[in-house]
Amino acid sequence: MEGSCSAAPRRSWFGADCSDDGGNSSNNSSYGIAAFFTAVVLTGTLLPYIWRLAGSTLGWYLRQRTEGQRQFLLEMMAADEKRFQDQKKQKVVKEAQKKVDGSDDDWENIEAEATASSGNGERGASDWDGIVGFFHPFCNAGGGGERVLWAAIRATQQRWPKAKCVVYTGDHDVHKDAILARVRDRFNIHLHPPTVAFLYLSTRHWVLASTWPHFTLAGQSFGSIIMAWDALSLLVPDIFVDTMGYAFALGFSKLLFRSIPTGAYVHYPTISTDMLASLDPSSEVGAQGVNAGQGVGMRGRVKRAYWKAFAWLYAAVGSSIDVVMTNSSWTQAHVQALWGPLRAKKGKLTSAQKAETDIAVVYPPVAVSELEHEVDVSAVSEAAREKVLLYIAQFRPEKNHHLILQAFATFLKKRREQKQETGNPKLVLVGSVRDDSDSKRVYQLRLLANELNIRDDVEFHLDAPWPSILQWLRRASVGVNGMWNEHFGIGVVEYQAAGLVAVVHDSGGPKLDIVTKIDGKPTGFHATTADEFADAFEQALSLPNPLAWREHARKSAKRFTEEEFERKWLDQMDRLMALLK
Repeated sequence: MEGSCSAAPRRSWFGADCSDDGGNSSNNSSYGIAAFFTAVVLTGTLLPYIWRLAGSTLGWYLRQRTEGQRQFLLEMMAADEKRFQDQKKQKVVKEAQKKVDGSDDDWENIEAEATASSGNGERGASDWDGIVGFFHPFCNAGGGGERVLWAAIRATQQRWPKAKCVVYTGDHDVHKDAILARVRDRFNIHLHPPTVAFLYLSTRHWVLASTWPHFTLAGQSFGSIIMAWDALSLLVPDIFVDTMGYAFALGFSKLLFRSIPTGAYVHYPTISTDMLASLDPSSEVGAQGVNAGQGVGMRGRVKRAYWKAFAWLYAAVGSSIDVVMTNSSWTQAHVQALWGPLRAKKGKLTSAQKAETDIAVVYPPVAVSELEHEVDVSAVSEAAREKVLLYIAQFRPEKNHHLILQAFATFLKKRREQKQETGNPKLVLVGSVRDDSDSKRVYQLRLLANELNIRDDVEFHLDAPWPSILQWLRRASVGVNGMWNEHFGIGVVEYQAAGLVAVVHDSGGPKLDIVTKIDGKPTGFHATTADEFADAFEQALSLPNPLAWREHARKSAKRFTEEEFERKWLDQMDRLMALLK
């Protein structure tokens, strides 16, 4: 009969027998359904263990695959160390001979590159000779993030002279010697070459924004996982540190190697609570940022849902990182808001006191000493200062140049209406141009200056060399920063080190960390709107005793020296080293 069971019992989908005893068939079906859902629950319970087992298996495979490369690298670096020391001894002998011959009185000056050699471990020297892997795919870019990388490696070399520092980079067209030479010339940072190695990635294009025209945040994060596999396929380090902000790469490393300590130096959160809030036009920050007010309509709702899902994933990988450093209080607060709850849940925090220090602020190193040497701040130099407002920033949309132009136009208009002697105030915009889009942006800014009738009062200096920038730092009176939520603001510290009175956006690192009171006295001004910036320009150029402000600004900059960075960096490296034990 159609739809009935045959005489021979058979299995149903849920494992129960289909037999002629109709009274028991429903019970068997119930048992089968219960068994099915039990299997689903067990699968869900076991899935994390299966996931970790799969990751550990892949990690074991990578260790076995790269062990030969690891030994080859260590042997090569040992040979480089021996050759370097032999050359150093020969140089010392030659210099000594020159001294004997009376041909050179400065024979004591040994090559600066040797400052981090094996004899330079006075500060907590250790015999640890493992490998620290620095994940920095754009290491030859020459920006503030790269200064952090090289200063971190120098500090690591000085503390652990036998440690090997390996940089995973996508700059495969640049040789090691050229990279280290640029580090010396650009940052005046001298590294010990034998214990620095570069491993070249072939997958860097996966993290370029141009590769992901849509869903860029998720795409670039997925690309960083591909790069991490590329890096770990070349060498598995003993400690893995990311100095660019690729949290997903560290999360992937922790999946593969649970015993390898991971450290993150976060310059800027990939996504932040402010970014989410900026989508809402009615929110406090809804008018700020490049995505301001875009959370309306169907497209906006999709964007909001996407960002929230991504924020959850970002928090998940962030919670797995062992040691987290941020470059400012602003970044720390946002990273703590996203990563903190899950880090506490996963046991990364052991007490309320530790929760406050788990994510440490390690200010980036700034060339404060160099600027103090190059730019004089005294009564003599004050006479050479001009009514120049200086804005040093790349010509990117988030730098808010148009706001500064509008504010400067308002400032000049008010002065002229009040028939004040203007003293020919000038706004000088100095910045690099990366591509055609930046060039078009500069053209649009020039048009805006013309529309605002301030064309003759504004100067543009594109891709200015460092000597030219130093000249402007000597001449200018005020340093300007118009970016909303600047994560730190190295340029603002440079203003202060050069003695400029800063006028900055009332947000981010410039507000919370840099332009703050020193000894109870202000070092600059904060503003948000064009009118507020205009008023701040007037105040900064009308100070009765500007030299006192410049001296306080320079004192403020001393908090961000390379020495301070190294001290705090080593504190966090000690935490990573402790995890090895």
